[in-house]
Amino acid sequence: MPTFVRTEKCDGCKGQDKTACMYICPHDLMKLDKDGSDTGHAMKSYNQEPEQCWECYSCVKICPQNAIECRHYADVVPLGGSVQPLRGTDSIMWTIKFRNGTMKRFKFPIRTTPEGSIDPYAGKPEADMANIEKPGFFNHDELKGYRSGDPSELICK
Repeated sequence: MPTFVRTEKCDGCKGQDKTACMYICPHDLMKLDKDGSDTGHAMKSYNQEPEQCWECYSCVKICPQNAIECRHYADVVPLGGSVQPLRGTDSIMWTIKFRNGTMKRFKFPIRTTPEGSIDPYAGKPEADMANIEKPGFFNHDELKGYRSGDPSELICK
């Protein structure tokens, strides 16, 4: 189910050229209606193509005003329930409100390393290209249905 913006809460990130939700959306769906011609709400963000929403919650989590919500699937959040994240500097707290009024909160730490600073190959040995054609290098014989690769079958050698 797609995200939507509560216009009474959205402040358009105080009139900047690009709002936080526009910056973070991996599908570039969020848009700022500067003059109100698209939605009737000037300087408010909106999801320009709700049917294309990936439901990744990136915009929901980054919104400084908690103005963006997501319509949840009934098997995850029954009708009348809600899920709202609140991001802090070192953690994110998820508040889940059930339709009977019960509330649960879960707190999780968030990434604390600078973006792009992680080295995924740190502590791993250098690849030995001499072993690449040896049987079993990528798989094991006990895995039925798989065989070692044949270099002649590769598109690029």
